[in-house]
This record gives sequence, C-alpha cells and structure tokens, in this order.
Amino acid sequence: MEINSISIDYARIYHEKLIWKQAFDLLFGMVGTFILLLLYPFIALGIKLSSNGPVIFKQERSGFDGRIFDCYKFRTMHCSKDEKSVKNPDITQKNDSRIFTFGQFLRKTNLDEIPQFINVLKGDMSLVGPRPYPIRENSYWNTMFPDFYKRFSVKPGLTGLAQASGLRGGTLNIEDMRERLKCDLTYIKKRSFVMDVKLIFLTIKSMLTLNTHAH
Repeated sequence: MEINSISIDYARIYHEKLIWKQAFDLLFGMVGTFILLLLYPFIALGIKLSSNGPVIFKQERSGFDGRIFDCYKFRTMHCSKDEKSVKNPDITQKNDSRIFTFGQFLRKTNLDEIPQFINVLKGDMSLVGPRPYPIRENSYWNTMFPDFYKRFSVKPGLTGLAQASGLRGGTLNIEDMRERLKCDLTYIKKRSFVMDVKLIFLTIKSMLTLNTHAH
C-alpha cells in the first residue's frame, strides 16, 4: 500500500529549518492564545452546563520524529472509561452518543481545537501540517501503510491539506486513510508560505460556513 507517486526526501525535510514557518507559528500562536483567553470563560461555561468533567481534554499524540506530547482540546464528550478493544483505535463515529450537544457545536465550528494554539507556542505543533493522531491510531496505521512514518518528518498542524479538503473525523476505512495520507505527503513535499496561507484561509472559511465535515 505504499504511495509510490509521492517521493519524499525524509532526511532533508527532517533537518529543514523554515524560518518563515517558525515566525508564522510564533505570531499566530500568540494571536490564537489571546483568542483562547477571550473565549475560554464562555466555552467553559457551556461545557460545565452540558457535562460533568474537566473543561480541557488532554490526549497523548505523536508529533515530529514520533515524539509524544499532550495535545489540548476543549472537551466535547462525556467522561467515560475506555471500554474499546485495545486492538483497534477508539475513534469518534458520526452521531456518536458520547458527544454532548454543546460539544457537537464546538466540533462543528472547530472551536474545540483552539487550545492547540498553546501546543503551537510550546513547539509541539505548527499552524499547518499533518494532523496529529493518538498513539494507538498511529500504531494501527503504521502497520497498514509503509509510508505513514514520513508524516513524522514535520511538526503536526492545527489544520492541514487533508482537513481543508474535507477529510476529517475518525475512520478505520483504509481507502479514506489512504486519501488522507496522500494529502499529508503532498503537503510535506510542496509546503510553502503561500500554501500555508491558502490552507488557513480555507480552514477559516469552512468554520464560518459550518462546513468543517467534523463529527
């Protein structure tokens, strides 16, 4: 299942330092964190009125070079023990009963991911890049696609080519993931300042039109 059509010089990209991207992340990381501080009281109230549990959800995910970090999100699901099989990833399905009503709104508008601006400032993530998957999902897809590891040659992003193309939400479908991986590897190979600006614009547009394909 290797994606032979997208050739990537992993070593070169891994060691590449893009000053414009670092400056971009720092600037918008600060702007995003300021927006987070403004919205936090209102979103926190909505979450607390909807479900018992913490406002912020932390989950270990794999980033650059496969390094594990705590990824932050506003909690959108009721707190419960993971009773899923340890063999397969615990993904969120469409119309998942674990998601409370206000959480559905947060997911639909992408507001649940605003706390990840803190991850950007910490250096765990970039503004644009392949989305970081939970550790179990990474392990699962690593066994399916020989090229999957190439995603770790860059920092994961708040948004990316796959997300801007409507490829979002949990999936265990091989063909769906193949398309997402193609998008990720295409971005890694062709990333540029202009491309990042375009993907940010498309992401903001999808948020404003509630066309995020989230579930």
